[in-house]
Amino acid sequence: MQPAKWTGLMTVILFFLTACDYLPFGYTAIGDIHQSPGRFEGSEVKIKGTVTDISKLPLLEIKTFTVRDNSGEIAVVTEQTLPAIHDFIAIRATVKTTAIIGGQTFGLRLHEMERLPLPRVFN
Repeated sequence: MQPAKWTGLMTVILFFLTACDYLPFGYTAIGDIHQSPGRFEGSEVKIKGTVTDISKLPLLEIKTFTVRDNSGEIAVVTEQTLPAIHDFIAIRATVKTTAIIGGQTFGLRLHEMERLPLPRVFN
């Protein structure tokens, strides 16, 4: 390939890699995280869904919200501003558990890393 063609190809590839968060795929179903928490422990995931609950403990600086999709719901710990109930959001987060004992999960939650732009099909 000629250098100009390589440059064009690389530009297209970089565009698609940077646009991945805008695409409506690549999200993990919350039910999948609940089904195999050990597999997801410590992993980075992207989820999307509706905020169903929020809570804030000011003395401890703890803020959480609950996200529901069509497969389940999960608690999310955040350092960002809390979303409003009924907001539809997409986030990148790390899966955490307090313990997994005999296949039973305790304290399953996500730690939000960033809010993602909503894919065009959801706006």
